[in-house]
Amino acid sequence: MIFVKASEGSCYDAKNHFNMWGIRKLGSPEGTKNVTMSISEFLPNGGATMSAADKERIYYILRGSIIVRDGQGTEYIMHENDAIYIGPGESREMAANGNVAARVLVTVVNC
Repeated sequence: MIFVKASEGSCYDAKNHFNMWGIRKLGSPEGTKNVTMSISEFLPNGGATMSAADKERIYYILRGSIIVRDGQGTEYIMHENDAIYIGPGESREMAANGNVAARVLVTVVNC
């Protein structure tokens, strides 16, 4: 069992992201094998460019709103307590929606 306090975590820079900061709460450095959980804080005008990963990803909106766009151009406007699953190889881009920072719980499963 791994317990992580609210004040604990490792700051990181996420590739292809801008105007945001992240804190990894759980991952391989903390002792997990296949799952990473982090909190991403997107400032207004923050987001991530179109990219894909070979991992499963789940975004859960803790605060604010983000827009996620898939590789076909379908747009998902997400608000507090909404979740989205992104499968391995699926492309996506995202952006904070509005003038309030968005906080997102990100879960990544290594396939």
